[in-house]
Amino acid sequence: MFEKITERLDFQSQALVLRAERQRTIASNIANADTPGYVARDFEFRRALLASTPASSPLAQPGAGAGANGHIPLPAAASGHEAPGQLGYSVASQPSLDNNTVDLDRERANFVDNAVRYEATLRFINGQAKTLLSAIQGQ
Repeated sequence: MFEKITERLDFQSQALVLRAERQRTIASNIANADTPGYVARDFEFRRALLASTPASSPLAQPGAGAGANGHIPLPAAASGHEAPGQLGYSVASQPSLDNNTVDLDRERANFVDNAVRYEATLRFINGQAKTLLSAIQGQ
């Protein structure tokens, strides 16, 4: 019974953990923008979130809040050789003389987008916690 009450909160908390991990990965890419030979990394958020959500959950159904698939394409994840949620290599949009694949404009845009989504997830969790608290208190 309690699982039905906290199901959405669990979903949002898992999304928050994945958002934090993606933010760390993007920040690492930006920090290594000048490192020769560095290959940018990322993961598909939607696939990782679906993999971390129990299959029996109605939230695990396609289109049930997992978000759009607008992240950096990962050839390794798409071919099935890599488990969902693991880091993959991003596709270089502009070749570099030092073989660095970090595109600073794309990484900055991804960083800001992920930060906004992280904040939204925090607000959802806060709102759900307040709703549960008011229901418990009978207000």
